[in-house]
Amino acid sequence: MDQSSRELSPSAGHYVLTYGVVVLLWLLLVGSLQPDGVIIGLIVGAIVTALMSPRLSIMAGVRLSPWAPFALVKFLIVFFVALIRSNVDMARRVLSPSLPIRPAVVEVRTGLESSLGRLLLANSITLTPGTLTVNVRDDRILVHWIDCPPGSDIESATRAIAESFERHMSGFVK
Repeated sequence: MDQSSRELSPSAGHYVLTYGVVVLLWLLLVGSLQPDGVIIGLIVGAIVTALMSPRLSIMAGVRLSPWAPFALVKFLIVFFVALIRSNVDMARRVLSPSLPIRPAVVEVRTGLESSLGRLLLANSITLTPGTLTVNVRDDRILVHWIDCPPGSDIESATRAIAESFERHMSGFVK
């Protein structure tokens, strides 16, 4: 049985979270807290959440805990620091062609169980310059890495590419 068939159904909390996010986005787009805009936003949020219901199973990957927002903020900080570091590294490699480039396709293992968690990890890897997610299958992510150290195995590649992201993501996704 593959991972997608074991995906959990969303709880009532996941529906409430989706509804709240849709209403918040509506209010941000409207840019006003006028009563008519708020009422329309509440109605639109209900309609969109109802229409999304068949596809809401991906939201079951969200951890509903009081600490999840803090874990999300911590992950975003870690991600932005990694983004800046990798951008500087790539700029150095472009401006100094003598720096080594050892491209390779490596496999990374993830402990994230949900489709949403694996999707966010794969996208975080791809958004970081120097790495590109090629494929995601069960608990393995295939990554093109621009500077793969010689003799890298799955454990060392996981530590170098995904471990920090995954550790912080596990606080808000399963």
